[in-house]
Amino acid sequence: MKIIVPMAGRGSRLRPHSLTVPKPLIPVAGQPIVHRLVKDIAKVLKQPIEEIAFVLGDPAWFGDDVVNSLKDLATELGAKASIYRQDKPLGTGHAIMCAEPSLSGPAVIAYADTLIRAEFDLDPTADSVIWTKQVENPEAYGVVKLNDNQEIVELVEKPETFVSDQAVIGIYYFKDVAVLKGKLQEILDENVMNGGEYQINDGIKRMMADGKVFKTGTVDEWMDCGNKTITIETNQRMLGFLKADGEEQLVASTVKLENSTIIEPCFIGEHVVLKNTTVGPFVSIGKDSVVENSTIKNSLIQTNVSIKNANLDNAMIGNHAKYNGEFTSVSIGDYSILE
Repeated sequence: MKIIVPMAGRGSRLRPHSLTVPKPLIPVAGQPIVHRLVKDIAKVLKQPIEEIAFVLGDPAWFGDDVVNSLKDLATELGAKASIYRQDKPLGTGHAIMCAEPSLSGPAVIAYADTLIRAEFDLDPTADSVIWTKQVENPEAYGVVKLNDNQEIVELVEKPETFVSDQAVIGIYYFKDVAVLKGKLQEILDENVMNGGEYQINDGIKRMMADGKVFKTGTVDEWMDCGNKTITIETNQRMLGFLKADGEEQLVASTVKLENSTIIEPCFIGEHVVLKNTTVGPFVSIGKDSVVENSTIKNSLIQTNVSIKNANLDNAMIGNHAKYNGEFTSVSIGDYSILE
């Protein structure tokens, strides 16, 4: 099994936090988004992963540190890491085709701006599985249309009339991804574009027209990381799941507490110092950060941060930031200072 991860975009909706750190590498509950996504997919698949192919953007943006972190992730899962580049933002279909040498055999394609919680078996009768989530407002999403055999027969973008309540979340399984590759190559050769881009959906529609069987794989939880507010919400939800699972140590053994309290669930990284501070619930604090004389809840604090005299709720603070003040809702990018 292979996993293909297009992650070339810069994440403009998550600025300023994605100005210096690509959005898929912003940590949620202590781990980068893409790391958690790939690990959760591997857990759902319940089979060895032989290769993880990452499609990155400009090397000036996705540099050696990013490449090395992704290689480490693949190694952790016992897989080979393949790194590809998408030089121009020409859409989802184009991004997949940038990984053309890896497009063979069974594979999952996943876009690295979402997190999931799921437990299901892949349908062996399906040529492809499109992962979906039941939603209350399907008119706001791309949804799947099913026939009486519960097979996907159409993809409908933001339907004005009810089609189904199963929203497409951007994760796909292909029994042989080479079939999709062939259809996407046709799209590129014929210059078929939607919105000025080459889209994966156009390749999928051609597979459906050829009679390929598409089924749904329904996830229990679908968590977006598109902007500050929903990323903080995702951090909260993920901390709750991890606390219930009990599989990860969320508070590092090297954390130093001085007259301070941690209200679980929280992630507190290595060598964090808390002085006269109450943290939690639903707070993530990255390694080597120091928090003094503060109260923090429902917040995501990254690494090497200094916080003093703060009362923070719904805050997201980037790496190496220094914050000293009485604000209650802030969004501070990397290396910013408020005094």
